[in-house]
Amino acid sequence: MDMDDLDPRKPAAALKLLDPMSIDELRAYIVDLEAEIERVRKDIARKESVRAGAEAFFKR
Repeated sequence: MDMDDLDPRKPAAALKLLDPMSIDELRAYIVDLEAEIERVRKDIARKESVRAGAEAFFKR
Protein backbone atom coordinates (compact mmCIF):
# COMPACT_ATOMS: atom_id res chain seq x y z
CA MET A 1 0.00 0.00 0.00
CA ASP A 2 1.28 3.44 -0.90
CA MET A 3 1.35 5.97 1.96
CA ASP A 4 -0.38 8.46 -0.34
CA ASP A 5 -3.38 6.13 -0.33
CA LEU A 6 -3.87 6.90 3.36
CA ASP A 7 -4.14 10.67 2.87
CA PRO A 8 -7.68 12.00 2.74
CA ARG A 9 -8.65 13.06 -0.75
CA LYS A 10 -9.52 16.67 -1.36
CA PRO A 11 -12.59 17.33 -3.47
CA ALA A 12 -11.87 18.43 -7.01
CA ALA A 13 -11.53 22.16 -7.48
CA ALA A 14 -14.50 23.90 -9.04
CA LEU A 15 -14.04 24.71 -12.69
CA LYS A 16 -13.34 28.34 -13.44
CA LEU A 17 -15.93 30.16 -15.53
CA LEU A 18 -14.30 31.02 -18.83
CA ASP A 19 -17.10 33.01 -20.50
CA PRO A 20 -16.49 36.29 -18.65
CA MET A 21 -12.73 36.14 -19.32
CA SER A 22 -11.13 38.12 -22.13
CA ILE A 23 -8.74 36.51 -24.61
CA ASP A 24 -5.76 38.02 -22.77
CA GLU A 25 -7.09 36.73 -19.45
CA LEU A 26 -7.56 33.27 -20.97
CA ARG A 27 -3.99 33.28 -22.28
CA ALA A 28 -2.69 34.33 -18.86
CA TYR A 29 -4.80 31.57 -17.29
CA ILE A 30 -3.18 29.03 -19.63
CA VAL A 31 0.28 30.25 -18.60
CA ASP A 32 -0.69 29.82 -14.93
CA LEU A 33 -2.06 26.33 -15.56
CA GLU A 34 1.06 25.28 -17.48
CA ALA A 35 3.23 26.50 -14.60
CA GLU A 36 1.13 24.48 -12.17
CA ILE A 37 1.38 21.39 -14.39
CA GLU A 38 5.17 21.75 -14.46
CA ARG A 39 5.25 22.12 -10.66
CA VAL A 40 3.21 18.92 -10.30
CA ARG A 41 5.42 17.04 -12.77
CA LYS A 42 8.50 18.01 -10.77
CA ASP A 43 6.88 16.80 -7.56
CA ILE A 44 5.96 13.51 -9.21
CA ALA A 45 9.54 13.09 -10.41
CA ARG A 46 10.84 13.84 -6.90
CA LYS A 47 8.47 11.29 -5.36
CA GLU A 48 9.37 8.68 -7.95
CA SER A 49 13.05 9.22 -7.16
CA VAL A 50 12.42 8.78 -3.44
CA ARG A 51 10.37 5.65 -4.12
CA ALA A 52 13.07 4.20 -6.39
CA GLY A 53 15.69 4.84 -3.72
CA ALA A 54 13.58 3.15 -1.08
CA GLU A 55 12.85 0.18 -3.35
CA ALA A 56 16.54 -0.20 -4.14
CA PHE A 57 17.44 -0.04 -0.46
CA PHE A 58 14.92 -2.69 0.58
CA LYS A 59 15.68 -5.07 -2.32
CA ARG A 60 19.18 -5.68 -0.99
